Amino acid sequence: MEKEPYQVVKTRQSYLVPNILKEEKFKHKERVERHGIHSMLAVPIYLHRFSEDVDTEGVLQIFYKEEDKVFTPLEVEIAEMFSRRVGHVVALKKISRLHELNLTKDKIVDHIYQKLARGEGIKMKDLFDSVISELVGIMKIQRCSLFSVMKDRQHVVLEAGYPEIQHGIGKVFPVKEPYIDAIVNQAEPFGEFENENISPAYILISNPKESRLLPTDLKHFLEGQQIHSVLYIPLKVNDLVNYFLVFDAQAEHRSFTDEQIEILTFFGKELMKGLRLEKMGDILHDFKNPAIAVAGFAKRIQKILKGGDYPKNEKVDQALDILLKETSRIQEMALTLREKEKESIIDLTEVSERRFLINEEALKELNSGKIQLIERKFESPLWVRCSPLHIERVIDNLLINASNAIPQEGGELSIRSYRKDTWAVVEIHNTGQISEEEIDRFIFGEIRGRGLHITTRLIKNMKGVLSVESGRGRTTFCVMLPLVEPKDAKDD
Repeated sequence: MEKEPYQVVKTRQSYLVPNILKEEKFKHKERVERHGIHSMLAVPIYLHRFSEDVDTEGVLQIFYKEEDKVFTPLEVEIAEMFSRRVGHVVALKKISRLHELNLTKDKIVDHIYQKLARGEGIKMKDLFDSVISELVGIMKIQRCSLFSVMKDRQHVVLEAGYPEIQHGIGKVFPVKEPYIDAIVNQAEPFGEFENENISPAYILISNPKESRLLPTDLKHFLEGQQIHSVLYIPLKVNDLVNYFLVFDAQAEHRSFTDEQIEILTFFGKELMKGLRLEKMGDILHDFKNPAIAVAGFAKRIQKILKGGDYPKNEKVDQALDILLKETSRIQEMALTLREKEKESIIDLTEVSERRFLINEEALKELNSGKIQLIERKFESPLWVRCSPLHIERVIDNLLINASNAIPQEGGELSIRSYRKDTWAVVEIHNTGQISEEEIDRFIFGEIRGRGLHITTRLIKNMKGVLSVESGRGRTTFCVMLPLVEPKDAKDD
């Protein structure tokens, strides 16, 4: 039967088949006759889209043993009601899956941001140890490895692993190995094979012992570790696989759902961020000493020139003065980056006014003359407890996003602050409207853009709330932080 489903979807009306054997459009008559089926009722089913999905329409087919069945209006009505209930149940199930998906993502990200909020450095070992437990519902992982592809794209490097003691961090492997070539260059044909399932999103080796992709020495190693499933997840940057994850499990896995692969891919991308943060932390640790040394030597040179019998040279003095100031600034930056961010009680209004002024100067430098900046009513003081650097980053990011969202023909950018019950509130308004789809992404945590993603996490760590409204050609982002009493501000 080929045309009935299409006809039901197209007309969105039920289709009655009293006798399947007499229905010309039904092709597989022998199959239903073998099961003693003679009549059918096909009713439309509709599933509303979620997030970036599209609306789904289909057909619910109900088969009967009766031959030349007479369908009553009540039977058709009950079948259509049943179809609506099925659609409702599927929708609820999908909402539940989306909720679980976002909860797992939040838990993974929180492991990183909680450390950053406490001013701690990121260590891949700790990150693996804390996050792997969140993935038990998907895969009971015995081993996990993160590889990066080298610039020549002929080799890969083992960057991190779980458990760390079982991995040779820094070891290099050639891409020509079939399993690495398959994941990095996507060289193998996609499909389900006897021992592997190969797709653009992952490669699952369900029988490592017999897999054509794995070399003999790796097969022996996996057999010795009693590994029965190996999952490879490619991690793309600009449409190229620059990293990939490997999961080893003793359990036998034959397939994974799209949601499960999405979570594992998300985990991999967070590991990529963690790896960069760990390397940046190492660089900052080593950067501090030369920064202090350069600043110290600049001061010594200035002191020697002032105290010695050297000819005065205005350009040299000017250059030395700039060198001294800039090296002192680098020294301060290096020391600040290594220190833990301390919380203090600040006036949210004062910070908002100051950041708005700085943003105004930046827009002038960028020749953004078509943007009209407006300071609405400010209520001061609004005492909140947080890291000054964090709230400055939040307001800066929101102002930058709002400025960028204003149409090319120009518009307004405004800010105001006020007290609402037990909350200190800052609102940033801009000309320009965002779509309902973008707002849905925001609500479901699928935020585009690094700045807004960081902003959301920082506000969450400050026990605050970030919301967005858009309509009538305007968009408003609202930051709410818990107020503290003025007496607390005095005692701080």
